[in-house]
Amino acid sequence: MTTRILTGIGLLALLFIALYFGGWVFALLWVASVCVAMYEEFHALYQAGHRPVAWPSWVALIIAIPGFMLLTELAGMLVLMMLVMFTMMTVGVGVIFRNEPKLEDLLMSLLPLFSIVLPGMCMLGLARIVPVAEKRIFLSLAFLIPVVGDSFAYFGGVRFGRVKLVPEISPKKTVEGAVAGLIGSIITAVAVFLIASAISNHGLPFYHFLILGLLGGLVGQIGDLFASIVKRHCRIKDFGHIFPGHGGMMDRLDSILFVSVLIYLYQALL
Repeated sequence: MTTRILTGIGLLALLFIALYFGGWVFALLWVASVCVAMYEEFHALYQAGHRPVAWPSWVALIIAIPGFMLLTELAGMLVLMMLVMFTMMTVGVGVIFRNEPKLEDLLMSLLPLFSIVLPGMCMLGLARIVPVAEKRIFLSLAFLIPVVGDSFAYFGGVRFGRVKLVPEISPKKTVEGAVAGLIGSIITAVAVFLIASAISNHGLPFYHFLILGLLGGLVGQIGDLFASIVKRHCRIKDFGHIFPGHGGMMDRLDSILFVSVLIYLYQALL
């Protein structure tokens, strides 16, 4: 427990540093995290006996990063869609023309593209928002809603957990923990609003934060369960061991990646 808490504090400190400096500092740290997460997921799929075609997803990620950072938002999205098509086509060809083509290998080859690369680019899209005050608000929401919600779910489940949520996927998760996590996510969004209102004139109405706290809490927990079902399929407990008490990079980013898509789409519609 102590190790988990200390590691969590260290990760939060690194997050606040990245959010404070923003720009290329945030982008480099985020891209490095995404690369580690994608390596972990492909490694888990290999361990499960699959033969995923990994290189197209890596090519798509490498090209998408400068495209999303340097091009206009519309041009970046067009490049991203072209890369998705490229990846799907090359993966399809790579699997179909094998001696033993399997649909499972084709689908598993595309899993990191849709669960890591695309959500990762959504986070980079949030890093381009102007004015700076709104950028920091949306980035903070994308990280803190799932992170704090996960902590509330963990401690709420330990203290009050009785009814299992989905024992076939994650035996330790409980309904009580999920409710506590949702409450934590909403409280976090409200706290971001109060702090942002005190230090800047952002102009975002309060109800947006309530909506994002609620939806983000739900989406974050779905992302966590998605990672759990992948780990259960691969017969592993964690994706890695680089964070003592927390597992690997993908174990930390699973819910954040899902919430980043929600936040990116929500702010794009404002």
